[in-house]
Amino acid sequence: MFLEILLASVLGFLIYRYISWNKEETLALEDGWWGPGAKPTAREDESIRPFKVETSDEEIKDLHQRIDNFRWTAPLEDSRFHYGFNSNYLKKVLSYWRNEFDWRKQVEILNKYPHFKTKIEGLDIHFIHVKPPQLPSGRTPKPLLMVHGWPGSFYEFYKIIPLLTDPKSHGLSDEHIFEVICPSIPGYSFSQASSKKGFNSVATARIFYKLMLRLGFQKFYIQGGDWGSLVCTNMAQLVPGHVKGLHLNMAFILRSIHTLTPLLGRRFAQFFGYTERDMELLYPFKEKIFYSLMRESGYFHIQATKPDTVGCALNDSPVGLAAYILEKFSTWTNSEFRNLEDGGLERKFSLDDLLTNVMLYWTTGSIVSSQRYYKENMGQGPMANKHERMKVFVPTGFAAFPSEILHTPEKWVRVKYPSLISYSYMAEGGHFAAFEEPKLLAQDIRKFVTMVEQQ
Repeated sequence: MFLEILLASVLGFLIYRYISWNKEETLALEDGWWGPGAKPTAREDESIRPFKVETSDEEIKDLHQRIDNFRWTAPLEDSRFHYGFNSNYLKKVLSYWRNEFDWRKQVEILNKYPHFKTKIEGLDIHFIHVKPPQLPSGRTPKPLLMVHGWPGSFYEFYKIIPLLTDPKSHGLSDEHIFEVICPSIPGYSFSQASSKKGFNSVATARIFYKLMLRLGFQKFYIQGGDWGSLVCTNMAQLVPGHVKGLHLNMAFILRSIHTLTPLLGRRFAQFFGYTERDMELLYPFKEKIFYSLMRESGYFHIQATKPDTVGCALNDSPVGLAAYILEKFSTWTNSEFRNLEDGGLERKFSLDDLLTNVMLYWTTGSIVSSQRYYKENMGQGPMANKHERMKVFVPTGFAAFPSEILHTPEKWVRVKYPSLISYSYMAEGGHFAAFEEPKLLAQDIRKFVTMVEQQ
């Protein structure tokens, strides 16, 4: 009798967990105030103001003086990028930054797209809003929100934007023409940082949803990688009725038994639903997953616990900031680049593009607030937030780039995103997909939107 009761209880619990995990639920659409002091009683100014990136002689002079005073440390012989950013190659980067990099020219490039700011929940939110230069008669563009991550910025999307807003001029079909909105996460670049603790990805998603409404969009597509993938996921959990489709190039999959299966997957690949390509990207397990995560996650532990300590140092030194950020653009683009003296940085990016991204952190003094985002989102440990335990039921597309830090098989993605309608093994590319492989990512977004609209 006791055994029957125990078995019935266990079965009942499993059924309950299955039903609760698979039920369609939404996050509560609450409200917040993240500006300094108490929330004012007056209604918030909802105007949208044009914004322009600017620089000054003093700003550039101060940067050059700090670079000139850099104290160099010799690297170990044959260390390449195994100990972090190689200081011999750093000398070359600094020489270019000091003597050839033209920040004024890059400011002009930044201003080629329209910039705006608007107040939401006490914060000045920065975004670019790019409309198609021309539309076929009778057509309307599809609104697409694109969200960056760390240590990136809205600038990551500058090369993919024309492929989405003006595809015909770039050899692509004009079946889908988008107008693109790229906001800066609060605390990054020109978006005001929160004055209060607790500003996380859910608060960001709510603010960006309010931004889209303020721009007149009731239904729209969203796309993201890195933190952008979590923000967009949260938006789909908050307001699924407003999200036509969710496209990701990275996914935070925490609550899934499948994430434990690589330990057995080599022998039982078919049973676990792994394809040949999955096997190539997941194995050997110790190198592709265990050692890779150990190598690449040190920054994560610091920023999820005590971000202000290292942040203060980086905010005071442009050289330190550049080394800290650019090292990620080496090994996160391709882990094998750590075997090269120059970290392979110029194989995929130009120094102008890389240093422009660094300058967006330096000139705005936003490295500390950007790093706090890790503590606000991960400081309580895994599975501490409700959204981590929820599925997403809007139509979803996923682009699996082969050099991403951790490969995410379709089986894993589908557990969190059961309405997955498109999963693509990308031919090449890593973590900074829009920055590195804009055409491949644009093509996959377009393929996904076609599938959504054919449903």
